[in-house]
Amino acid sequence: MQNNISRADLDSVIEFLQQDDPILTQSKQVKAFEQEWSNWLGVKYSVFINSGSSANLITMSTLRETYGLGEIIVPTLTWVSDIASVIQCGFKPVFVDINPRTLGMDIDQVIEKITPETKAVFLTHVLGYNGLNQRLLDELESRQIPLIEDVCESYGATFNERKLGAFGLMSNFSFYYAHHLSTIEGGMVSTNDPDLYQTLRMFRSHGMVRESTSDELKKSYWEKYPDLNPDFIFAFPSYNVRSTEINAIMGRSQLKRLDENNKIRTENLHLFLENLDPEKYRTDFATEGSCNYAFTLILKEPNPVLCETVMKTMRECGVEFRRGTAGGGNQLRQPYLRKLVGENEWKNYPQVDHVHFYGFYIGNYPDLPQDKILKLCQILNELPSNS
Repeated sequence: MQNNISRADLDSVIEFLQQDDPILTQSKQVKAFEQEWSNWLGVKYSVFINSGSSANLITMSTLRETYGLGEIIVPTLTWVSDIASVIQCGFKPVFVDINPRTLGMDIDQVIEKITPETKAVFLTHVLGYNGLNQRLLDELESRQIPLIEDVCESYGATFNERKLGAFGLMSNFSFYYAHHLSTIEGGMVSTNDPDLYQTLRMFRSHGMVRESTSDELKKSYWEKYPDLNPDFIFAFPSYNVRSTEINAIMGRSQLKRLDENNKIRTENLHLFLENLDPEKYRTDFATEGSCNYAFTLILKEPNPVLCETVMKTMRECGVEFRRGTAGGGNQLRQPYLRKLVGENEWKNYPQVDHVHFYGFYIGNYPDLPQDKILKLCQILNELPSNS
């Protein structure tokens, strides 16, 4: 990734710091960024925090307090914190394989695995591709099961011309350096539910009731616990995952050009996929509405020789890549899950296992010259399938 933090972003921070006595902890800039983000996304409420992983954590914590414990259906291809937050909050993760065209959850398997114990479906939109379809939304609505969206890798992508993250009961975003928008480190939880919004605000900051913006809620706690200092009533056993004014300033600056940058990223992805050899690599991704900060390079067939050649060639050309795509591939192969579900559970998910060994992603950023994209495709296409 290059130039994801622009001179304008840095200047906006410098201008703020040149004040005589700037407030640096969470204050007006954070509030303004939350409102601007909500407006951009098309939701009512947003809570800015210190990372996308923290977004996962307070979302699952809020879900637990509101809906109780049970099962949550999760992807096998995602970032570790999605599944870790489910486990950390006491839920039982239920796994599904991926759809090769979206890299998201296999919707048929999701619906098959819904039980009376299902408290939510936690869906990751992987590397910019939309993971939703109308059948899933209708099924969840009819069964009154919440959808939680992880949009950390895909904000700006749409389904039915509506931004991803605007469908779920709560949605999570990451503003890590390499993502579509960066606050260096940072994240957001968005929702349309006013009660969840208040709980999320409290979970962000030690579970303190004073973090709520609801006078009615605060008054209810004051009256119920008259023996406590109203400034220090802790409703939940919570965390401190606040961010700062500096991070919010950078986010506000970047948000101004997010749509323009996303348009370029989308054009880059199409150029990449259109010029790859479809005999060697998968090019039939469901790109409608996608918004990708990375190029997905996945071998069409299992081919260890070609795989090694691809990696060797990209290293020699100075092309940085990540094997296994999002989160390092099949999460069920990871030590933390082998201890939970057994050593061989990963064998039941062949689609994600192909990506685990034969899938990569490569950085896609607005200033990436298109001739470099075409040159990379040419190099990849000319690689021999066999040694």
